[in-house]
Amino acid sequence: MQFQVTDIEFDFVDDEGILPDEFQTPIIEDTIGTIWDAVDEDDLIEEITAATGWCINSIDYKIILK
Repeated sequence: MQFQVTDIEFDFVDDEGILPDEFQTPIIEDTIGTIWDAVDEDDLIEEITAATGWCINSIDYKIILK
């Protein structure tokens, strides 16, 4: 299935603190602007986490019908 992320909240906290906003914004914009191929929501979360390197706190999306 194909998914389009409409809203996402990442966990931008790591051992060094919180990732500055100027680095957060492009990651969020790239994620929302991409059509993601995944089997289901769990796979979508895994795909995004693997691509960005950041865990997801919450996600909203729509399924793209062909």
